[in-house]
Amino acid sequence: MSGLKSSVLLPLYIYPLPKAWDPLYSAIESHPTLDFTIIINPNSGPGKTALPDEDYSREIVRLNQYPNVYLVGYVRVDWCKRDLEKVCLDIDKYAAWGKHGNGEFAMKGIFFDESPNQFKEKRKVFMDAADERVKNADGLGGWRLTIHNPGTVPDTEYANPGPDLTTVFETEYKHFKDPEVQQRLTNLLRYDRDRCSYMVLSVPKSDVPDLVRELKRRAKYIYVSESKRGWYEKFGEGWDRFIEAVASDC
Repeated sequence: MSGLKSSVLLPLYIYPLPKAWDPLYSAIESHPTLDFTIIINPNSGPGKTALPDEDYSREIVRLNQYPNVYLVGYVRVDWCKRDLEKVCLDIDKYAAWGKHGNGEFAMKGIFFDESPNQFKEKRKVFMDAADERVKNADGLGGWRLTIHNPGTVPDTEYANPGPDLTTVFETEYKHFKDPEVQQRLTNLLRYDRDRCSYMVLSVPKSDVPDLVRELKRRAKYIYVSESKRGWYEKFGEGWDRFIEAVASDC
């Protein structure tokens, strides 16, 4: 028995046509004690308009009504090759959403995709500046969560002070089982469970329950997909199985 509670960290890269997000709403409503941190990504970032389009606006307002939902905006950093000013403009645009109306469009943090794992001082300075921009962004709500996604364990220098959360694994299940990957996770990981997330993809149906139990011991935030491709562009037939496994107490 794990006895540990984990949250769903969902990259929601599905365009919100009517009913397209219904599997998500069903999971949220059926599991009111399970927390969902949902990455909102209208156009590889916030897009060019002041607010997201009509479809995204409708669904963001709806999601923000659930007490067990925590929305974060997607920002790509391209391993720090993107201009920091453009990264900060994306952060500011998400923050500006929260100033409209009564805060119904508010994000509560930022998910930095393609963040670096190999240490260079200038990359560390870049990511620290981006994190600070989030923490000081008027219009972002909640904890103003900072999430880095290097997709692997970053070099130890990034942990001081580091973001609130780091995705230390994001790839297919066959790579998760690789002894070298497990050794890197063991030797380099400098974050405790509450600051780790895993995204494990292309998982065989029969392995999902045991994998989720293992991930719950390792990380507070997890995502597992049985799909062979397009993992973030559809819920897939394994969605309900994953949610039930995360929600389980054992």
